[in-house]
Amino acid sequence: MFLKNFGWSFAVTAAALLIAMVYGGPQALILCLILGILEVSLSFDNAVVNARILERMNPFWQKMFLSVGIVIAVFGMRVLFPLLIVGITAKLNPVEAVNLALQKGDPHTPGTYGYLLHEAHPQIAAFGGLFLLMLFLDFIFEDRDIKWIKALEIPLAKLGKLEGASMVVGLVALAVAGLLSGEHQGIVLLSGLLGLVTYLLVNGLGNLFDVDDDDDVDFDDASAVTHSGPSSAAKVAGKAAFMLFLYLEVIDASFSFDGVIGAFAITADPIIIALGLGLIGAMFVRSLTVYLVRQGTLDEFEYLDHGAHWAIGALAVILLVTISVPVNEVVTGLIGVVFIGAAFAGSVWRNKKKVTAAQGAESPEPVSANSK
Repeated sequence: MFLKNFGWSFAVTAAALLIAMVYGGPQALILCLILGILEVSLSFDNAVVNARILERMNPFWQKMFLSVGIVIAVFGMRVLFPLLIVGITAKLNPVEAVNLALQKGDPHTPGTYGYLLHEAHPQIAAFGGLFLLMLFLDFIFEDRDIKWIKALEIPLAKLGKLEGASMVVGLVALAVAGLLSGEHQGIVLLSGLLGLVTYLLVNGLGNLFDVDDDDDVDFDDASAVTHSGPSSAAKVAGKAAFMLFLYLEVIDASFSFDGVIGAFAITADPIIIALGLGLIGAMFVRSLTVYLVRQGTLDEFEYLDHGAHWAIGALAVILLVTISVPVNEVVTGLIGVVFIGAAFAGSVWRNKKKVTAAQGAESPEPVSANSK
């Protein structure tokens, strides 16, 4: 099962490292490997959230996620997106943007590809931060039967009964980020609002379709799909699955912002970034996602959903903070790993308690001598 899910990822990793070696020697190979590890460490929470959505899709759309989706992830977000941002920022046409990227200029030197991408960080962070923050808030404000961090999740669920609570908190967070962004205030507010609108649009696209005609599933909106388990639900197909596919790609794009920006702290070479972040990192994240789905891990370890969404909330806050204060990418990656690790450990402990309680309920009462 392990090789079935991760075999292609190891094969692609070997090919990417070989290409890096031929392209730039041992140094390029090491940088490529570092970027791949960086992307995977930053994306554990991404894989858990993706898995919760992917498990609702039928096999055809799961394959689409692994084929078309990987092309979008590698070339769309890790290659074309940075070029698009630099082109818009520097008012360059596509050919000029590619030529600038291939020059591999120092990110600290004004006018270089890496420098221009870093200059665009405030608007990227505001867009991605608001999108992910809304995803976290909609999850944590819902009153759930299973609660992980009860001291926080119980009062937050009560707060969620307030109509539009997530919208209010999101707008307040954007206002604070805008106030602290100095000269970038205007672009930060605009980008954050676009992130908010994108979330609401993508999250509500399910309402445009009568999904019952496709799969006999009661499906009111896309947000419900991200939070419901697969055990009792039919696999969605047709228009519903297509909308979930788009939702997956937008979420994946939002998660990749910090990795794309952080990569330029390691190298300004777009080829190495594409090999490390795109081929190695994106492939392993997708393999991990499919592994979680096929193993039923999210149902077996019930706190993983919570840990992933708390990691998303932390990442959203970090993205908004980095608009005005630099945060090391290692911190960003470790926070996600810590939340996922803690949620996994908590799930194991919860499962042991359930087994112990079941065994205690099944054991017969001892018969005392006086009862004879």
